[in-house]
Amino acid sequence: MGLSLKKVSEQVLVITGASSGIGLVTARMAARRGARLVLAARNGDALASLTEEIRRAGGQAEYVVADVGNEEDVQEIARMAEVAFGGFDTWINNAGIGIYGDMLSVPIRDQRQLFETNFWGVVYGSRVACDYLRHRGGALINIGSTVSDRAIPLQGIYSASKHAVKGFTDALRMELEEEKAPISVTLIKPAGIATPYIDHAKNYMDRKPSLPPPVYAPEAVAEAILHAAENPVRDMFIGSGGKGISAMGYYAPRSTDKYMESTMFEQQKRDEREEPRPDGLYNATNDPRQRGPYPGHVMEKSYYTKAAMNPMLTGAVMLAMGLAATQLVRSRRD
Repeated sequence: MGLSLKKVSEQVLVITGASSGIGLVTARMAARRGARLVLAARNGDALASLTEEIRRAGGQAEYVVADVGNEEDVQEIARMAEVAFGGFDTWINNAGIGIYGDMLSVPIRDQRQLFETNFWGVVYGSRVACDYLRHRGGALINIGSTVSDRAIPLQGIYSASKHAVKGFTDALRMELEEEKAPISVTLIKPAGIATPYIDHAKNYMDRKPSLPPPVYAPEAVAEAILHAAENPVRDMFIGSGGKGISAMGYYAPRSTDKYMESTMFEQQKRDEREEPRPDGLYNATNDPRQRGPYPGHVMEKSYYTKAAMNPMLTGAVMLAMGLAATQLVRSRRD
C-alpha cells in the first residue's frame, strides 16, 4: 500500500467492542505495548474496570459507553479521542453479535438488529475514522470473519452481515487508494474464536450453540490486529482452517455445500438443551470475559497467521512446499 504506520507504542488506538472477547484481549495487549487507548462498548461497568486496570499498570486509557449501531454514539467515540489524546492513529471496528437459527425462522426484527451492530456499526466507525485519518494518516481495521468469504448454515444472518462488511471494506479501500488518502484499510477474518460469542449470541435452536472446529485463542486475533496497526496489509485470516474453508468455497462451492450440510449442523450444537438466558442482541451482557465456554481443544496459536505476518517466513514456507511438491512429482516419475 506504500504507507508508513507508527509503532503501536506511539499510537492512540480506538477499539469498539472492548468490554469482552477479542476487543478486551486486544486492549490489554495494546496497553502492554504502550499504546494509548479509547475503549468503547455498551457495558459501562466493564469498560470502567478495564480502564482502571490499564491505568494501575501505568497505561493511558479513556472509555465511552456507546452502541455502535447509533451513529451519534460513534461520533462521540471520536470526540473522546480528540479531547483525551488529540486524535487517534488506528480505529478498530470490532463490535459484533451473533444469532443461531435457520434463516426462515429468525424474526426479521432480530436480523435487522444484528445488521445495526455488525454492518452499520462498521460503516459508522469507518466514516468517522476516515474523515479524521484523511488528514493525519493511519489505519482502519475492520473485523470480518471466515464467513465473510464462505457462509455457514445456522449462522446465516451473521454470515450475511460479514459478507456485507467485506464488500464495504473492499470498496472503501479502493476509493481511498484512488484518492491517495494515507489510510491503510485491513479486513481481519477470524475462524472460530474461543470468546464468549456463543453465550452472547441469540439462540433459536433447542440446543446450546457451539463453534465448529478448529477454534483459536482470541490472542491470535489480537496479535494480527496489532500487526495491521503497524503494517499496511489488505486482509488476514486467523487460522489455516478458515483459509482452507474460504479456498474450498471458492474452488469447489458445490462440494463445500455438501460438506457443510453433512457437518456444520451438528458441529454448531452442543448436547445440552438450551435454557432461557440473556443475550447481547439488544442490550449489553454483563460478561467481561476474554474467553468463553468452548468445550473442545483451543489452538493457542495460529502458525499460518504468524507466517502471514512474517514475509520471510512465508517465503520459506512456500519454498518448502514447492520443494516438497517437486520431490513428490519426481518420486512418482521414478
